[in-house]
Amino acid sequence: MDYKQLIAQNIKIEGFEAEDVYSFIEVPPTKEVGDYALPCFKFSRALRKAPPMIAKDLAESFPKVEGISSVEAVGGYLNFKLDRSGFIGGVLQRVLGEGELYGSSKIGEGKTVCLDYSSVNIAKPFHIGHLSTTVIGAALYRIYKFLGYNTVGINHLGDYGTQFGKLIYAFKTWGDRAVVDQKGLEELTRLYVLYHEVAEKTPEIDDIARSYFKKIEDGDKECVELFEYFKAITLKEIDKIYKLLDVQFDSYAGESFYNDKMQPVVDELKEKGLLVESQGAQVVDLEEYGMPPCIILRSDGASLYATRDMAAAYYRKNTYNFDKCLYVVAYQQNLHFQQIFKVLELLGKPWAKDMVHVAYGMVSLESGSMSTRKGKVVLLEDVLSRCIQKALDIIEEKNPNLENKHETAKQVGVGAAVFGMLYNNKIKDVVFSYDKVLNFDGETAPYCQYTVARCNSVIARARDINAAYDLSRIDVNEQEFAVCSLLQTFPDVVLSAAEKYEPCYITRFAVDLAKAFNKFYFDCKIITDDDNLTAYRVAITKCARQALKTALKLIGVGTPEKM
Repeated sequence: MDYKQLIAQNIKIEGFEAEDVYSFIEVPPTKEVGDYALPCFKFSRALRKAPPMIAKDLAESFPKVEGISSVEAVGGYLNFKLDRSGFIGGVLQRVLGEGELYGSSKIGEGKTVCLDYSSVNIAKPFHIGHLSTTVIGAALYRIYKFLGYNTVGINHLGDYGTQFGKLIYAFKTWGDRAVVDQKGLEELTRLYVLYHEVAEKTPEIDDIARSYFKKIEDGDKECVELFEYFKAITLKEIDKIYKLLDVQFDSYAGESFYNDKMQPVVDELKEKGLLVESQGAQVVDLEEYGMPPCIILRSDGASLYATRDMAAAYYRKNTYNFDKCLYVVAYQQNLHFQQIFKVLELLGKPWAKDMVHVAYGMVSLESGSMSTRKGKVVLLEDVLSRCIQKALDIIEEKNPNLENKHETAKQVGVGAAVFGMLYNNKIKDVVFSYDKVLNFDGETAPYCQYTVARCNSVIARARDINAAYDLSRIDVNEQEFAVCSLLQTFPDVVLSAAEKYEPCYITRFAVDLAKAFNKFYFDCKIITDDDNLTAYRVAITKCARQALKTALKLIGVGTPEKM
């Protein structure tokens, strides 16, 4: 039962629909106050009454409704307490009935969401700075799919630009194909760093690098072959990381894919009189909107990120006919996306309003910012390997006979890294520290995973207990109610995560539910001499396990059977 809807339908306020009332209802910070509360401040101006008086009048007129045990006016709030047995019975019945689908929705049926995330650079290492966009984007991909949307995951590869001319110069000058074949991205990164060290003393090699990139654009056989060689090496190595993270994409169309798709965009900008010349470059003047000009073509006629992103937007709309297109990119690119969206709006594209920059905070090292050019990065593969090894060390120490311990260590280690990145609001900057990532204590993935394993153990021990139970013969306690109250919120949590583009809502839910279940586990004996009570508490355990597994799956964290 949707109790918020039940409350909203039974409150009559002149000038407000039930939908309005529904949106105002909130969950109080403590259960002592009530299970739901309606702040009456929002009605004060329309009714020309003080909020406490409105709350008092509503409390007196609220009808006797099955499922609501009490209604009380406190200050400017109308507080509701639920009939706990009825509430718990309804929650357990729904979770057990819906199983893996609990928390899902059909709200997205017939709608498409494109998600641009991860978007790694070819011939550069996959480092810890790429983890945020990768796991945020992948989580949103799963969340939208869970809500019924057709989801399109796009890895907009950084495979275009002068850096490839630089790498070709470095490879031809100092490289050895046999070494690159053997060491892969590690050797390409070494060559890239070496190039920039040399370029600082002999900047004239930048002109040669630019000429090599021009040759790629012009289809030069040798340069294109090297470009494809670098790309194949990169994709092969990053695919290992994606498999570890359980991240998939539907498209790897990178920047180079749009090389032949930019001209129609430029032509349309010209036709609509939006392109003007500025210091030899072709730009869209956005001064009227408080932004610097959006550069479309440089003075030498070369395209830029903006040109390629606009071509990509056209292609995605024409190919997928998206209802929403998300760009999971660091907040450093705020201005870039504001410019792109504004130019598309000026072009008269009604779908410009459906494009969203999902900004997240930057990842830096304790020693300062990362830089591939200077070789100052922490490789993501190293981070994940160390997390997995730590998990394995703990297993060897505490449970050396555990079955599938290597697979369990992988789920726990990778889960710790992913969960840690998704625990806080995405916009927060992160200073990477191995100590933090390798800390498995407290509000972490291992804590939630261990709770699932604990549920599995309880359910296995109770397998001979009859599943049926009679709630009328049970005195519901606070611990049981706390678990079920959280379970009931899960569908709303998933919706909020999608609406706010915040996977952390689900991460926090998992921690809260794990805490509530563990309190229930320690305070309430689950397997008792009373079969009816045991069946009831095992049902709570099954529902907690289901919601926890689903929540962790949505954010990309596996759940080992045993730990």
